[in-house]
Amino acid sequence: MVKPHPLPRRFGIDPFRVRDALAAGVDAGRLRRGDLQRPVHGVRVIRDREVSALEALALVLRSDQFFSHSTAAGLWGAPLPRRVRAEVHVTTAGTGPVMRRPGVVGHRGRADSATTEAFGVRLSTPEQSWWECAAVLTVRELVAVGDSLVGTRALTTIDGLASAVRPGHRHVRAARQALDLVRVGSESPMETWFRLTILDAGFPEPALNIDVHAADGVFLGRVDMAWPEFRIAFEYDGDHHRDQDVFRHDQRRDNAFVVNDWLVVHATALDAARPALVLEQLRQAFAARSRGRRTPK
Repeated sequence: MVKPHPLPRRFGIDPFRVRDALAAGVDAGRLRRGDLQRPVHGVRVIRDREVSALEALALVLRSDQFFSHSTAAGLWGAPLPRRVRAEVHVTTAGTGPVMRRPGVVGHRGRADSATTEAFGVRLSTPEQSWWECAAVLTVRELVAVGDSLVGTRALTTIDGLASAVRPGHRHVRAARQALDLVRVGSESPMETWFRLTILDAGFPEPALNIDVHAADGVFLGRVDMAWPEFRIAFEYDGDHHRDQDVFRHDQRRDNAFVVNDWLVVHATALDAARPALVLEQLRQAFAARSRGRRTPK
């Protein structure tokens, strides 16, 4: 087999548009050779170069198109359920043609859709992407996305999310339900899930990711959720807690909580599937501290 003629250097590594290569004098037949792959129609890249669908599609977006919905939220780092991670959402702002490509969900948006440039592409702003996700996520999933966006990275605020909601839209009810539950302080989707489960079970709303100190001011530790007035904490132990050093740290910290009269309820991913037991343990903790107060039912 005859070795393909080398491409001009500008087309040698990164994905490129077919029309750009043709304009630069590359023969159309050269673009059909086996050393090039076709990640999307109209784009080529060398065979051994890994390229994502988003990277390839970004090359063929028109000036009135942008990544939106869960695609934009994922680029902003929001947690997404597995069922939507493979979807690519592209919105056309205004009256131009909607993108129709395999694997792409095309949308039409308003001409003044809130977009920005980030990660080398044009995409919905954090708050706009959250609002758009109301069309593809459940209320709980939308809360987790909102918690992430207003969390430690502070990409937006709860007021910012509220400003993106469009009155009269068919998804406004779900968005407002989620908005009422979004909180600053949740640091993982599982923390959000357990917080909502705890609230659904009738417990008071917890403080999120707070520092706990002993009576003499000594720092005891930071907890995922807490009810300081009851000296009760709730911790979600992810897989990283299996690390030996983390386990030892957890043991020392829990000892400090115990001697300072704190009750700590721990949950794992198994409890997410069957939360009844950990919720009962939390009820017992409240009962032990109720001192005649009404406990959650």
